[in-house]
Order: sequence, then structure tokens, then C-alpha cells
Amino acid sequence: MMDRSRAASVDPASAPVPAPSSDQKTDAKGLQKALHEQLFVNDEPSHAPDGQTAPESRRRWSYLRRGAKIAIGLAIVAVFGWLPLRAIWENSSVEAVLNSRLVTLRTPIGGRVAAAQRITDQTELEAGTVVLRVVNSRGDRTLLDDLRRQKSRLENERPSLAAKLASAQAAQKDLARQAAQFRDGRVLQLEARIAEIQTSIEAAAARREEASAAVERASSLAKSGNISTVELSRLTRELSVSQQTELGARKRLDAARVELAAAQNGSFLGDSYNDRPSSVQREEEMRQRAGDLEADLARTDTDIAWLANEIIVEEVRFADLSEANITTPVAGRVWEMMTSPGEDVQAGQPLLKVLDCSGTVITANVTEAVYNRLQLGDRATFEPNDGGEPIFGTVVNLTGAAGAPANLAINPDALSKEPYRVTVASRDAAARACTVGRTGRVVFARRETAP
Repeated sequence: MMDRSRAASVDPASAPVPAPSSDQKTDAKGLQKALHEQLFVNDEPSHAPDGQTAPESRRRWSYLRRGAKIAIGLAIVAVFGWLPLRAIWENSSVEAVLNSRLVTLRTPIGGRVAAAQRITDQTELEAGTVVLRVVNSRGDRTLLDDLRRQKSRLENERPSLAAKLASAQAAQKDLARQAAQFRDGRVLQLEARIAEIQTSIEAAAARREEASAAVERASSLAKSGNISTVELSRLTRELSVSQQTELGARKRLDAARVELAAAQNGSFLGDSYNDRPSSVQREEEMRQRAGDLEADLARTDTDIAWLANEIIVEEVRFADLSEANITTPVAGRVWEMMTSPGEDVQAGQPLLKVLDCSGTVITANVTEAVYNRLQLGDRATFEPNDGGEPIFGTVVNLTGAAGAPANLAINPDALSKEPYRVTVASRDAAARACTVGRTGRVVFARRETAP
């Protein structure tokens, strides 16, 4: 009994393995069978090798391994075969990347760069934002200084011209007063002379009448012989003299009236002077001088106004040449800084490049078959590889194998799997996020043909 219990308590793992026969040692199958028996000896009791369970376990293990291999193969075929099948069934791109156009900001003047605000590669910029400032401390201001000097000289000369004009106008007024007084006096003088001549005419007429009456009496007496012929001749001579005297007085009256009319009109007639007296001539000369001074003063004022306007224009030009603000024409973010504050730059030198996030585009390359089916205006959907929100757009350019535009952030030549390139424009909110560089694929909608 003790031997049986001791034998039963022996561990099966330590039980001696029967030595294989000579046939089993030389046969490969025998060696494999012996190896399996050795392995299953240390397994659970339910898997212990016996005449029936060992072959069944080996077959089950073989089936499991074969099923696992088949499942793995099907998974590989499903993963790597679905993408080509989907590309064949759909009008889609081989590669696609979210892209954006670049705006290069250049300096209009030469000078030193100064930062208007702190800018990093992640800074989002609004349209019209001042990003840099270029200061030129050696700007040419010669023309501006010349204009200012000319304006100052004219402004200094203007008070002198104004004083001369005022003096000439005062002298002209005084001479005009003197000329008026002379004209009034001359008119009064001529009027008095006319009155005097009229009195002489009346006296000459009286003498003429008296002489005429005497001649008539003498003629009557001469017929009767009461008066001599000599006396009659004398009386006739006196009548003729009185008549001529009256006629001369009337002529002087006509001349005086002519002088009076001329004096009233501003002209003076006489034998000892010209048509205008010296006071009138001096008044006219002073009036001309005052007119010249007034014209000079008006020209000076015009020149001062013109110089003031030119100074404003030159100040603006000088300000533009001495300092320039570099502003972003579009909304976006900084793509590349090509300079730094404190650096001296030349006119026309590029300073930085800005992504135009208001007009995001998608560049893709497609196969020849898909390219030949596309048309401008076709709808397209960009599906990011990271599973983000799709972006909708339209086809705006079919460049094919030709060179792509050079103002894109990512050169389409980087997409090298297929040579045919397509550009899609989008204005979705997701596109305006300006996440340039996101990869994915573009699915093109088939254009519906009219019946």
C-alpha cells in the first residue's frame, strides 16, 4: 500500500519519459511526435497526451493558426486594396494639400527697419495692420528748405509792398483832390470870362447901334448939305469898327465856351500849357504806380499761397521718403520674415511674406484619366487625412503638367505622385482657418450633362 500511494504522489512532470524506439529515432515524424509528447506532458491534465486527445488538439491548433492567417490576410487586402478601388470608382485626387497664396511686402524706400508691434509666425493679422516701419534718417530735404525760404522771403517783402501801396494810394488821392480843385477853379474862371465877354458884346452892340443911328442922321444931313462928307465918312468908319468889335467879342465868347466845355470834361485848353496840368499828370502817374504796386502785392500773395501748397506737398513727399509704414493688404498670418528690426534695407527689398487667408486654395494632383474628366467650375470636396471637417470648393485652374504659380506657400511640384495638377478655391470657414499644409484628398463631383 505504501508503494502505491508513493507512486501516486509522484509528479507527472518528473515521471520518466519512455525512450523512443530505434525506428522512432531515425524517422522525422517520430522525432516530431516525441517532441509533442514531451511538450504535452507538462501541460494541464486535460491536455495530457493519450491515444485520442493529442491528435485532436494538434488539429485544432492548426485550424486556429490557419484562420488567424486568413483573417490577417483579408484585413491587409481590405486596407490596402480599398484605397485603389475607391480611387478607381471616384473622381478623386492622388494627393492634396491645403494651400494659400503669398503676399510679399516690400519696402518702398531705403532705410532702417523698426518693429511696429511684436510679430511671430503664429500672429494673425487683419487687413491694414502695420507690421513694420522703415525709417530713413538721411532723406533729402533740400527742396523743402528752398520752398520754405522762398515763402519766408515773400512774406517778409509783403509788408513793404503793402506800405508802398498805401502811400501811393494816399498820394494819388491828394493829387486827385488837387486836380479837382484846379478843374473847379478853371471852370469858374472860364465862366467869369464868358460873363465878361458877354458884357463886352452888349457894350459893342450898343456902340454899333449908336454908330448906325449917327450914320443915318449924317446921311440925311449930307443930302441937304448941312454936314460935310468927311464927317459922314468918319461916322461910317466908327460904325464899321463897332460892328467888328462886336463880332470879335462874340468869337471870344465862342472860344471861352469851348474852353469851359473842355474843362468840365477834364481837359484844359490854353496857349501857355498842354491839355492837362501838372497836378492831373502827377495824379495819373501816382494812380499807375499804385496799380503796379497792387498787382505786385496780388502776385506776392499768389506766390505765397502757391508756395504754401507746394510746401504741404513736399512735406508729404519727404515724410513718405523718410518713413514708411509696411501694412498688410489682406488678412492672414506671417509666413516668412525676411528681415529683422535694426537691419538696413534698400528700396524694393522684400521684408516679409504673408499668407492670404481670405482666399485659401487646395492644390492636388490627379491621374490622367481623372484630369481629362474635370472642367473649370466643377464642385470639389477636400477631405483631410486627420478626419477634420471637409472643405467645399470649386475647380478654378487646371494646370496639368505645366508649371504651377510661384506665389503659393507650398509649391505644387512637391506633389510628385502624379504630374497632373488641379487648383480648387474655397471660401468656407474651415478654409479661412488658414491651416496651410494639411494633407488629404479631393473628391470631385461629376458634372451633370444636359439631355
